[in-house]
Amino acid sequence: MAEHLSQSELDYPFKLLEYFNGFRVSKVIFSACELGVFDLLLKSQEPLSAQHVARELSTSVDGMESLLDALVGIEILEVETTDGTAFYSSTDVANLYLAKGSVKSLHDMIVYYSQTIYPLWNNMADAVRDGKNQNEKTFGLPSEEIFQAIYRSEEEMLKFMGLMNSSWVLDGHDIVTAFNLSCFQTIVDLGGCTGALAREVAKAYPSSSVTVFDLPKIIETAQKHFCQENDAVSFQSGDFFEGEIPPADLYVLARIIHDWPEEKSLKLLKRIYDVCKPGGGVLLVEALLFENRRGPVMAQLFSLNMLVQTEGKERPPSDYTHMLEKTGFSNVQVCRTGKSYDAILAIR
Repeated sequence: MAEHLSQSELDYPFKLLEYFNGFRVSKVIFSACELGVFDLLLKSQEPLSAQHVARELSTSVDGMESLLDALVGIEILEVETTDGTAFYSSTDVANLYLAKGSVKSLHDMIVYYSQTIYPLWNNMADAVRDGKNQNEKTFGLPSEEIFQAIYRSEEEMLKFMGLMNSSWVLDGHDIVTAFNLSCFQTIVDLGGCTGALAREVAKAYPSSSVTVFDLPKIIETAQKHFCQENDAVSFQSGDFFEGEIPPADLYVLARIIHDWPEEKSLKLLKRIYDVCKPGGGVLLVEALLFENRRGPVMAQLFSLNMLVQTEGKERPPSDYTHMLEKTGFSNVQVCRTGKSYDAILAIR
């Protein structure tokens, strides 16, 4: 297959050109979200012309027409022409994932990618050259304090929390049902942010008590902006690197270990092992690389994102197994979900 693809690329580099233009496709979607295109089309009961959309969103007509046509080209919008005028409407995919009001909206994720991740990736060559994140060059903040950069203002903190919320609304159910966790009566989601993943745990295992544990300012913001009526989860503030970790049967670390180098990750896992009850466990949630280094591409791109933004990287299952066993855990099980994130369960 690779040989066939290489030969066809020698004749004309279709795939390379598609890759070169990938950033343009991303920016088309990002811009449409930021301008409110998908919200307007969802609210409308009928297809709209470019002139109508431009007037409602205070943009130029020519610019909006080009943007809408590009969205049609990548099959996110639909278009019909009547009496020489093009009328645009949303697809079901756009309504479900790109409009703000949808229960599965990825709008917050897109805004974060556009306004935070995209500028960082402009400095990818420097990140590879220096071997460290580019927070200082991009945002003027020390590279050693990664969460000072991520939480550099209340607005930026809300964007990041929105990203995490979107991630677990999308992937949470598959993660919490990757293993049967019903035997764990008390579950603490360490670094649980908005509580989105914890709510999926509570939904899947209603007899378990589920707590979100995070830094005080995160807990305060989560309760202010992301709380739900009759919330099935509780919130507790603290610092899992320095402070006391609450007792539990199962600890969840979702997208936490990938932020840090091995030494710091081992320190955290050992702290969890020391407070974990015998028979209790830890559930790691990460984007797992293949052992043969051939993918998944999404996880490989995530790993580059860790380079440009944090101190960590994505890892294959063998690396996580090594760290877990080194800190005392055993019976390590791995489940690939086939989606963005995978699960690893280990027992004390």
